[in-house]
Amino acid sequence: MQSSFTIDRARMDGVVMFLAVAELRGFRAAATRLGVTPSAVSQAIRNLEARVGSPLFVRTTRSVNLTEA
Repeated sequence: MQSSFTIDRARMDGVVMFLAVAELRGFRAAATRLGVTPSAVSQAIRNLEARVGSPLFVRTTRSVNLTEA
């Protein structure tokens, strides 16, 4: 039986990057761990936030924290 459920690679990458940023509390640290650029992480998070319609992180110049969402 073939499943009609498919996962878009870009969406999955966004979730993986979200988890890394949440765990490591930083875009640069997440990028280093995942072997991508900080801008790639930022773009993936921005796309994920657009899909869910809400900010996922409170960003300052010194920290990244999860929002209530």
